[in-house]
Amino acid sequence: MTELLDAAAAWDRLRRIRTTDEALAAGMVADGNGGLRWQQPATAEALELAGRYLPLCLAGPRVAIAQLGQSLDGFIATRTGDADYVTGEEDRCHLHRLRALSDAVVVGAGTAVADDPRLTVRACTGDNPVRVVLDPRGRVPRGSGVFTDDAAPTLWVVGPEVTPTAPGTGTEVLVLPDAAAFAPERLLATLARRGLGRVLIEGGGVTVSRFLQERALHRLYVTVAPVLLGDGVPGLRFPGTPVMREALRPPLRRTLLGEDTLFELELRPDGGPFGGTADQEGLSGGSGPERPRP
Repeated sequence: MTELLDAAAAWDRLRRIRTTDEALAAGMVADGNGGLRWQQPATAEALELAGRYLPLCLAGPRVAIAQLGQSLDGFIATRTGDADYVTGEEDRCHLHRLRALSDAVVVGAGTAVADDPRLTVRACTGDNPVRVVLDPRGRVPRGSGVFTDDAAPTLWVVGPEVTPTAPGTGTEVLVLPDAAAFAPERLLATLARRGLGRVLIEGGGVTVSRFLQERALHRLYVTVAPVLLGDGVPGLRFPGTPVMREALRPPLRRTLLGEDTLFELELRPDGGPFGGTADQEGLSGGSGPERPRP
């Protein structure tokens, strides 16, 4: 009897895949519908992992994605800034898998100050991405763990008025010439020139919203928890349309993560189509050949 491919082994193979040839070498075959599947009999969890992450694995060397976890009423933290934790353990594992599939993970200064995040891969196996802190005015404390814990390389991106002195041995300072250089597309190009082409924009809401508004994202992952906060730190905010039919309605997939619901939105088709076996809800999108964007 052939041994089933389990979730741990499936993830170990997936996280190393970047091309179709590598997918085939990892034990995948054509599924007859234009996609790939495991050739070896696999558990339900292994099939789900392939369906959820293989499209991202194969998205190419230049892809920008973002992730947010929020309440039903659209907040990523309480009004005091407490975000531990909006979503559950399964979503935190999902976030760490996104980190493991990325070259760099980006946060803004506000998130770095409020949360002092570690930004490393701990809930699954995988290599740590380079931690990128966007801090034009140099307001993130020099003693923050992201600068001093040496758990992963850190790139501290500052403006020209900040004294370019690295706060820790594992931190490199990158001084950008002006505010325009922090624009999402220019920033992504700068990171790509440093070999950081697969980028996860992790927080906070202001930074993710800016990348979304300026059409710099290929995919957006939003996990919604069944909790109501009433008020708090908002998630996505950008200038909206006055006409409902012009609202952003990208193709999406829905997946349950424990009690939470993960929405995966395809924002730019050049990032690669969805595929795989875990598309529980299929694709849904706006009508017509044009998809309005923010």
